[in-house]
Amino acid sequence: MQSNSFPIVLTFAATDPSSGAGLQADLLTLASLGCHPLSVVTGITVQDSAGVEELQALDADLVAEQARFILEDMEVAAFKVGVIGSVENVAAIAEIAADYPSVPLILDPVLSSGRGDEFATEELIGAMRELLIPHTTLITPNSFEARRLSDEDGDEELSLDECARRIRELGCEYVLITGTHENTPNVVNTLYNRGGKVRADSWSRLPGSYHGSGCTLASAVAGMLATGLDMAEAVKEAQEYTWQTLKHAFRPGMGQYIPDRLFWARGDNAEN
Repeated sequence: MQSNSFPIVLTFAATDPSSGAGLQADLLTLASLGCHPLSVVTGITVQDSAGVEELQALDADLVAEQARFILEDMEVAAFKVGVIGSVENVAAIAEIAADYPSVPLILDPVLSSGRGDEFATEELIGAMRELLIPHTTLITPNSFEARRLSDEDGDEELSLDECARRIRELGCEYVLITGTHENTPNVVNTLYNRGGKVRADSWSRLPGSYHGSGCTLASAVAGMLATGLDMAEAVKEAQEYTWQTLKHAFRPGMGQYIPDRLFWARGDNAEN
């Protein structure tokens, strides 16, 4: 096989016509970080920068065929998984992950949009817990998602440390819980492994509402891991990149701001 001059990352995600989140956001992020992104479409959405009107999941056989065909052709350094769309798609992706155990898998458990549009039923969440999280290297829930993934009894008062412990026990290696939705002066993102906290990073809370920040962060971690960084360093560098994309975010429509994944390429603007 011909050697590559840059790493290849495969993303499983649903489309977003606004390019704020979803598949398009993953591709922009990975390309911005010097990776060659591959894409497997899990679903098609009707949405804009304000919210999601419809999600149509693709047939699981088609999802699996997209992935397996390209994986037989190219050597992938990391997987990134976003919106999955159906229980059947969860099973298909989990089977693929099981066949490539040496490839790190970054799971962004997108359970709803920023506006609150639901992407995941309780059945789908159960399938993620049982089938996919055991094959996951790093899962990147926000605090709402962490509590929903870790709580089976309707108790929404779980501490984030306890959420991380419960999610880790499902079989993943690392948990990165983001604190954007917490009532704290700064945004604190905490990385955990089986030994507890690995690192906690505090970021100035930026004004505004952003479409695709979670997609950006998870894709950036995948890209950093693909370049050879260890997990702690990859998480640190991915957070720095994501914070800069939000700092330089723009508002092309009537809804949320969109992260500028190419902020570094815009001359003096990148230094502000």
